[in-house]
Amino acid sequence: MTVKQLSALDWAKIACDTLMDQYEPVKLPPADRWHYHQGVFLCGMQDVYKYTGEEKYFDYYKEYVDKLVDEEGNFYFARSELDAIQPGLLLLPLYEKTKDRRYKMAASKLRNLLNTLNKTKESGFWHKDKYPYQMWLDGLYMAGPFAIQYGQLFDEPELTELVLEQERLMRKNTKKENGLYYHGYDESKQTPWATERGHAPEVWGRALGWYAMVTTNFIEMLEENHPKRDELKQVVQELIDALVAFQDEETGLWYQVVDKQDQPDNYLESSCSCLFTYAIAKAVNKGYIDPSYRAKAEKAYQGLIDDKVKVDDDGRFQLTDICIGTSIGTYDYYVQRKTSTNDLHGVGAFILASIQLEMGKEDS
Repeated sequence: MTVKQLSALDWAKIACDTLMDQYEPVKLPPADRWHYHQGVFLCGMQDVYKYTGEEKYFDYYKEYVDKLVDEEGNFYFARSELDAIQPGLLLLPLYEKTKDRRYKMAASKLRNLLNTLNKTKESGFWHKDKYPYQMWLDGLYMAGPFAIQYGQLFDEPELTELVLEQERLMRKNTKKENGLYYHGYDESKQTPWATERGHAPEVWGRALGWYAMVTTNFIEMLEENHPKRDELKQVVQELIDALVAFQDEETGLWYQVVDKQDQPDNYLESSCSCLFTYAIAKAVNKGYIDPSYRAKAEKAYQGLIDDKVKVDDDGRFQLTDICIGTSIGTYDYYVQRKTSTNDLHGVGAFILASIQLEMGKEDS
């Protein structure tokens, strides 16, 4: 089979297999750490497992957890940031499948961070203690899905409302006139980048990608009669319409600073393009937006394959132009950040998008 004949599922599996061959689970970078980089990648692998039933994928992400969580559910994690919660998305399915109490105990430790993390005066979680009074779009994905799923599994429905309030605050404080969202905001307005309103000065692709993905995911996590479902559908529709307006005409991809395509030092960035592709494809798959949008997701995915994906002579997958981890800053800060190949932010997002494209083929 040639590269041109590969399906989205084939690409997802090649991406998983490449990193599985390169790293034992606990050595995924940053090695020997409970960290959202690994969590994003392994959540993509989890989707591949759910779609294919191939046990090697389940065994791999289970081993990652098992090497870090002991028999009593103890493990080392950062206790001052929302990012630490994201890999908990691996714990809950493991508990449901195995009923091993240590997974539940570990998950409860992450859940209890929500009792101790600092908050803004509006009761929004600080993204990290070292960023006082700052809320970031990233945080909705880092903690939101886990908190809702934990509440549903262990009868804490109030967690759903807590998460939805975080989303409302982010929307209230970061939405831009063109329908996109700034990276975050500083309630205190004390940081050098804070505008008069307190929000970040730019629309950073990956942060907006987390927001696009997570709001699309929130809808299906709510009960059918939940009053917020229709509101979130409208949020997703409006955001996708805004994203499509800034999609690169030639490649179908999106820029590092999404709405400044004409700047000569801006560039088409892989991880945000994957996340936007996921959000559009999933919104179509779930019937939240018109099926005609599928062509936008397919164009973006093909752009990734054509412009950002390489396969070396040994058949190993490589995804290029992935921005490394990034705080909030000015335009120059974003475009000068280093990029890397096969950073887990990007590969995880690519796999997640691939499965949504593959699922979409079943419905079309």
